[in-house]
Amino acid sequence: MVYLFQILTLEDVVRIPPSDFDKDINEIAIKQLKEKYESTVTKDYGFLIKILSANAEKIGKILHGDGGKYHRVQFDVLSFYPVLGELIEGEVVEITDFGAFVKIGPADALLHISQVMDDYVTVDLKGGMIIGQNTKRQLKVGSKVRAKIIAVSIGTGISMAKIGITCRQPMLGALEWIEEEIKKITAQQNQQG
Repeated sequence: MVYLFQILTLEDVVRIPPSDFDKDINEIAIKQLKEKYESTVTKDYGFLIKILSANAEKIGKILHGDGGKYHRVQFDVLSFYPVLGELIEGEVVEITDFGAFVKIGPADALLHISQVMDDYVTVDLKGGMIIGQNTKRQLKVGSKVRAKIIAVSIGTGISMAKIGITCRQPMLGALEWIEEEIKKITAQQNQQG
């Protein structure tokens, strides 16, 4: 099973330049691995967020014509892999005429205008909000939302991922909307019971 956030153990080879022979191999490896992997996206592992540790083999190899040493290294990296159907919480960071962008982990997901709520909506770009016509509910920059991941497309590179989310299901949407729904359900149960 793939989890949204996980710690992965990967392997690579790092080159230790002659000027760093007297330094700790693992520290040099971490520095190089950070430059190569942090803030990248891969199809297999998703968003590689942070190198946590490295364990380089003590004995390296030297190639003819190159003064550096090459060491195999195992390293742990924190990754984020969006999974279809998972529920996530995030914060609205931008309102556009076609929806909102929601920060989930290291990525921004698109909450398309058609997926904001079960109501006709209007977008007030000047006010930075999406408003439900009948419910008068508002979604604005800074709103905390609970959503379901409905689309994931991951490529490779710096930020080659597209994530689509929806709030058009029960108990999804802005957290204050969910609190309102819980209060309504609780009140109905108290009246019946």
